[in-house]
Amino acid sequence: MNKKQGMVLLAYLGSVALLGGGVAGCSHDRPDRYGEQRPPVSEIDNRDRGLQSKDVVQASEQMAMSLLGDPRLNSSKEQWTIVVGNIQNQTTNSRHALDIFLERLRIQLARHGQGRVQLIQNRAGYRDRQAGELETDPRADGQPGEKGVQPDYQLDGKIMELPNRGTSYYLMEFSVNDLHNRTIPWTDAYEVRVER
Repeated sequence: MNKKQGMVLLAYLGSVALLGGGVAGCSHDRPDRYGEQRPPVSEIDNRDRGLQSKDVVQASEQMAMSLLGDPRLNSSKEQWTIVVGNIQNQTTNSRHALDIFLERLRIQLARHGQGRVQLIQNRAGYRDRQAGELETDPRADGQPGEKGVQPDYQLDGKIMELPNRGTSYYLMEFSVNDLHNRTIPWTDAYEVRVER
């Protein structure tokens, strides 16, 4: 290779590197923006106020481990059949739908329950799906003939707020209620104080 060919090759490689650097520079911005647009759900986002996804994740994981570690559940000879009930929103903004806390707790129980609990669908949803999908002989009241598994317990939650000038304290109580005798075999709470 002569000197002229070498210079042409260097010029070509330099332009390729420059072009590659320009493309890399453009693509470098994308991961940073993606990280801003999709922050991890288990972290606090400084742009937001009040309850955040981190609280949903932490509360549901803490409550699932508490329930699944309960001595009464673990010593029971019977599998607990649990239907997921409702969240009572007793915060200053009662329009917020806070059922997401119970839904994620339900998922955690299904994921980690290992046969200790059997989640049961609520009756209204069960009847709707049954009527829409099963071809069975209906009972006299018009409902499909199959009875299904009956829950022994209902999982409910209550979220309360104590607002102050700069922060709000939230107390989230979760409980398993015995549907046969009105006892509460398990209850626990998640607490957090957040900037308003």
